[in-house]
Amino acid sequence: MGAKRITAELKSIPWEGVYPDFNGSVALRGARKRETLTQKELAHLVGVSQTHISEMEHGKRPIGKEMARTLAKALKVNYRVFL
Repeated sequence: MGAKRITAELKSIPWEGVYPDFNGSVALRGARKRETLTQKELAHLVGVSQTHISEMEHGKRPIGKEMARTLAKALKVNYRVFL
């Protein structure tokens, strides 16, 4: 009975509560590393500079919808994780 109650309580926590610092920048870096790509390699795949990728990963440049779609295709994820 106790395990069911704990499971039910865990299911009720929104993901934002568990990962309050999660954002598109974090998702970009994580997806890139999962695919074992350097910033330079990803930049080449999506047609931007390495600096552009770095700025997006550090939250200094927004990831727009079109760029999110381009990144998602290259990194094999849903584009919404970057928005």
